[in-house]
Amino acid sequence: MCSISPFPVSDSLVMAEPRSLISASIPQTPPGIIMPPADGSGTGVMMDPIEYTLRKRLPRKLPKRRNDVYVNMKTDFRAQLARCQKLLEGGGHGEIRVHGLGLAINRAINIALQLQASSQGALQLEANTSTVELLDDMEPEDPDEAGEPMARSRNNSAIHIKVFYPDSQ
Repeated sequence: MCSISPFPVSDSLVMAEPRSLISASIPQTPPGIIMPPADGSGTGVMMDPIEYTLRKRLPRKLPKRRNDVYVNMKTDFRAQLARCQKLLEGGGHGEIRVHGLGLAINRAINIALQLQASSQGALQLEANTSTVELLDDMEPEDPDEAGEPMARSRNNSAIHIKVFYPDSQ
């Protein structure tokens, strides 16, 4: 029985070599990370990522007001949406502020849009974006052998959405 392939088969197929002799002879070193020390002296230190544990600190929050809602990815979407609706309708607030950081930006936008859609367009939205500096601690696995703890700074995106009734501005 002969099967017909939809792709033409050629006798002149050439397979590429996985590595050339030049690249195979160069030793591959595992990547290290150059980290500034926690005291901020400015001299970089070569750090092996295997010897350190990354501990992410909680972000610094804006001042917590009664009408602020900080959206995260751990809490159920419907619960966060219900909390926002409760603040707008029964909380006596003419506006709320929905804050999202990093991965929660998309969820914060969805909550604001759901609130606007459920109000039949009575609510308006104002969105501001920002960059938040986050600090991570690099703790040595074995305090006897490894160096001192270090801090690493990184940036993350954030969104702040004001959800309000236009007459209460």
